[in-house]
Amino acid sequence: MPIEILMPALSPTMEEGTLAKWLVKEGDTVSSGDLLAEIETDKATMEFEAVDEGVIGKILVAEGSEGVKVNTAIAVLLEDGESADDIGTASAPAAAPKATEAAPSAPVAETATPAPAAPAAADGSRIFASPLARRIAASKGIDLAALTGSGPHGRIVKADVEAAQPGAAAPAKTVSAAAAAAPAVAAVASGPSSDVIAKMYEGREYEEIALNGMRKTIAARLTEAKQTVPHFYLRRDIKLDALLEFRGTLNKQLEARNVKLSVNDFIIKACALALQSVPDANAVWAGDKVLKLKPSDVAVAVAIEGGLFTPVLQDAEMKSLSALSAQMKDLAGRARDRKLAPHEYQGGSFAISNLGMFGIDNFDAVINPPHGAILAVGAGKKQPVVGPDGDLAVATVMSVTLSVDHRVIDGALGAELLNAIVENLENPVAMLA
Repeated sequence: MPIEILMPALSPTMEEGTLAKWLVKEGDTVSSGDLLAEIETDKATMEFEAVDEGVIGKILVAEGSEGVKVNTAIAVLLEDGESADDIGTASAPAAAPKATEAAPSAPVAETATPAPAAPAAADGSRIFASPLARRIAASKGIDLAALTGSGPHGRIVKADVEAAQPGAAAPAKTVSAAAAAAPAVAAVASGPSSDVIAKMYEGREYEEIALNGMRKTIAARLTEAKQTVPHFYLRRDIKLDALLEFRGTLNKQLEARNVKLSVNDFIIKACALALQSVPDANAVWAGDKVLKLKPSDVAVAVAIEGGLFTPVLQDAEMKSLSALSAQMKDLAGRARDRKLAPHEYQGGSFAISNLGMFGIDNFDAVINPPHGAILAVGAGKKQPVVGPDGDLAVATVMSVTLSVDHRVIDGALGAELLNAIVENLENPVAMLA
């Protein structure tokens, strides 16, 4: 029976993507693990691998098509002994993907018998399985949630199901009375429609810019964050003179290794160590619980054309300043090229957003859920300060604001975390101890 190749979910948050490029054509023979296409998600362009073997019988979605929903059939794979005549005709999807002007029109969708809907585990998370594996599991009464996939990224494939013992169908999910009685969550108000807004500017010259996947995701996540996360803000000024002097000394010693440390590298290290010294603040909000992390996984906002990434430096407390610097340069470079893998920009408990390099004195950053906090970093500027003995002096001062999720971190705990960050930055030598 022909197998439908479905638009994959290449990240947990992906709902649709762009089929940027086909790497195969109709009639090509493919094996499990072969590259089929390049898929653009809201964050990156990723290669999509085959999980079954066979011949590409028909391509259903044209190269360059945008807005292709996850689990939409994009091609049909023929198994041994099958031909294009075995591909049955079916109506086009209700929400057909939109092709860009440069791309050819998508052919009329001719699909095989559809596979069962993508199953979910008991906790509601999606189970990744090939269409053929789902069909075989359904016919044998095998619960996919009980299987471990051997395909790419843990996907369940035909061999996994055939090796499993037939059993009863997946047990029915139970719903607590409280959950059953809970009202549905109201949709987030989106404001006036685009048509209403456009009418306000009739007669005025403007350019209409369509939202790409990244901008849509940023808009949705930050709207959700500001509406659902109870932010509060803590502010401190940090004297940077000792850090700048220490940085200059280190950079001279590291010239032979072609290493140049930035102030941001010190900030990353200071935050990572602060999360270790205030472990209760190294936490994320997980809906009905708080997850307290042991390692310091620090995310850093990186501006790219059309949006931003927050690549995560895992185990940052364990790494040297030079290692953090090298890793940050690598992540930032690949972020700008949109070549980061999902695991490189997902996770973390804490984030840093530094606009000081743009001359911004101070600002309040929006928390990136599920993080417990984010540090907004302003520019270091020379200012008059009053010394401990009352004398007036000049110092380089940097203003920072810690945005905190009050569900995870209370005021006193947030203050303790920010004080630890300040202590690390104002006494940078101690960070190397």
